[in-house]
Amino acid sequence: MTGDEGGGEPPLPGNPMGSRGTDPMAYIAGVASRDAPPGGTGPGDTAPSDAELVRAHVAGDPEAFGELVRRHRDRLWAVALRTIGDREEAADAVQDALLSAHRAAARFRGDSAVTTWLHRIVVNACLDRIRRRQAHPTVPLPDGDRTAGRPAAPEPAAPAPDHDTVLLVRAALAALPVDQRAAIVLVDVQGYGVAEAAEMLGIAEGTVKSRCARGRARMALALHDVRGAAPAPGDPPHDGNRTGRRNVPSRSDAVTPLPTGRERRDQR
Repeated sequence: MTGDEGGGEPPLPGNPMGSRGTDPMAYIAGVASRDAPPGGTGPGDTAPSDAELVRAHVAGDPEAFGELVRRHRDRLWAVALRTIGDREEAADAVQDALLSAHRAAARFRGDSAVTTWLHRIVVNACLDRIRRRQAHPTVPLPDGDRTAGRPAAPEPAAPAPDHDTVLLVRAALAALPVDQRAAIVLVDVQGYGVAEAAEMLGIAEGTVKSRCARGRARMALALHDVRGAAPAPGDPPHDGNRTGRRNVPSRSDAVTPLPTGRERRDQR
């Protein structure tokens, strides 16, 4: 529940006067980079669940939201980066999303997992930015100006021999229509099941499957055009699970190249 709806939003941690006078973006960046408080859980102690952290945050616990961010920041960042394809835009989208989650925590009813709720907010923030960028294209600043003064978020590098393939796959992913890209990122890159992705995107499972299928077909065609190897006809579709990610970058960015038609036939 926000301040406009009565009851007020939870104050930002470390600010006893509430959110007034605090730069929310600086707060979010600080929470995301802060180490966990000393001590942690001792023998016999049980770490609070995500839902318990949300309730504690709403009740005014100044550390609860920061712990929630620390638990999920890596995957939220990965989703944002692969969905938007630009580090600066992805960082801004994650900050916007976490600020929204901070303010809207009182409205979380527990109908879905907290991680699903957070991913939905991040994906929506990414899609909003992509659509605004498409509607109002801008000229990028010279390299070094856009991220001046900002710490660079680490991004695991792929093995050197696969570097060209990484770039090709990322380019093919970035060229997809935004709705197909979001579905591919969640199902194939992050490894969520179709049902989880549907809940995060707020669409039907069948829609997720069709968007993934169309996106994979587009990517296969794009990579075929570049690599000069036709995809094998009748390749069985991937139904979306945590073990079947082969056509796009994995969670750790170690990209598996799309098999060529000959490679697929040799494997049969």
